[in-house]
Amino acid sequence: MTTRVVTTLFDGGGFFEGPRWRDGTWWVSDFYRHTVSRVAPDGTETVVVEVPAQPSGLGWMPDGALVISSMKDHRVLRYLDGSLSEMADLSGLATGHLNDLVVSSAGHVYVGNFGFDLMGGGTPATADLVRVDPDGQVTVVATDLRFPNGMVITPDSSTLIVGETTGNRYTAFSIGADGSLMDRRTWASFAPAPTGETFAEQLGQVVVAPDGCTLDAEGHLWVADALGNRAVRVAPGGEMVEEISGPDGLGVYACQLGGPNGTTLLMCCAPDFFEHNRATAREARLATVEVDVPHAGLP
Repeated sequence: MTTRVVTTLFDGGGFFEGPRWRDGTWWVSDFYRHTVSRVAPDGTETVVVEVPAQPSGLGWMPDGALVISSMKDHRVLRYLDGSLSEMADLSGLATGHLNDLVVSSAGHVYVGNFGFDLMGGGTPATADLVRVDPDGQVTVVATDLRFPNGMVITPDSSTLIVGETTGNRYTAFSIGADGSLMDRRTWASFAPAPTGETFAEQLGQVVVAPDGCTLDAEGHLWVADALGNRAVRVAPGGEMVEEISGPDGLGVYACQLGGPNGTTLLMCCAPDFFEHNRATAREARLATVEVDVPHAGLP
């Protein structure tokens, strides 16, 4: 078994999400500090923009604009040349906080949401996946997803894979030329879909809770298991071929391959994900570990 050395890159965040590697630096959102930041490989943080309603997913349009999901007001924001503007308002479509997103090479933004009031103890419900086009037009492209979360697009732009945090699975779609999603299928399954009526009951039936994820050049996913305090490397179908524990027992809620060779795995770590615990605490950490197979696809 390969021994991996996990190193702290940055400590003292609120709750990190949406990690990305671009232009020689890491990019992350922080829910509870309401910031999107760059974090250099030496751990130096530079705040890029503040998002009052809580930032999550990040991506870039073909013109270089940064796209941000603003969680609590259900908006997709666009940041370019120091200016933050609204790209789309998903208030009529999102039934929970906006969550992660992925931007295709054509500039289609795919956005998930919780589907219900997670932090307020709401009854679990499925959610839609929404596509925002470059002109701001909004379309529901998939329905009945169980907490759609981290997403990737394959290097040939043919397939979108989305994690269902309370579904014990990853679901794949073929991407049409117009950005539509077709041919829905299970990409990986870890256990049957939970049947509990409450969120707590469902969590008790989750074997792997897919949160943020990143694709490698062998077609495997590194998956942040939101309940397992670990990142796992998953083969198509669902076999877990490697596991890296969160440092000091911390949970792992997102991950991304990057670095100069594409083989640095950044993990977003925190004691838990509950807002009432994390909103004022500064215990979140960014940790890195070198792995064998480099990044592929988007983000």
